[in-house]
Amino acid sequence: MDIPLLLALAVAVVFFARAQLRATVQPRRGTNWLTQAARYHSMNPTQFEHAIAALCERDGCHGVRVVGGAGDLGADVIAITPDGRRIVIQCKRYAPRTKVGSPDLQRFGGTCYSVHRAQIPVVVTTSTYTQPAVSYGVRQGIRLVDSSALTKWATRTGPPPWT
Repeated sequence: MDIPLLLALAVAVVFFARAQLRATVQPRRGTNWLTQAARYHSMNPTQFEHAIAALCERDGCHGVRVVGGAGDLGADVIAITPDGRRIVIQCKRYAPRTKVGSPDLQRFGGTCYSVHRAQIPVVVTTSTYTQPAVSYGVRQGIRLVDSSALTKWATRTGPPPWT
């Protein structure tokens, strides 16, 4: 095989692989999909981060970026709210009976202000929080969105976390 043909084949493989990754990582953007809260439990963590980013975009945030992954230092979604404040969101896609604990919030609290310059730090979960986590969140000014509040946000029967 000659070099140009191999190069073209390699480019095609990389392009196809990226398209496949985007198709599995980015959720469908339709409103119906966003409001079906039961689907959040069937997502992988990356899909859940993209779903939360889609809710932010739907509700008027701009500059929405999914930054989660290894080395994210606690931030999964960063955006600017409709009124111009910087929101930093940590996403916790947990099973319904697995509560988000105080250590999870402490790790996020250690970086949300100093590293990510959050004006509104938020932790969103598909589960609930332990009482020590709630106490820590209140003391540190971290907004906590549990499965109930997430469902209300997704279905527009409750506010987004920055209001």
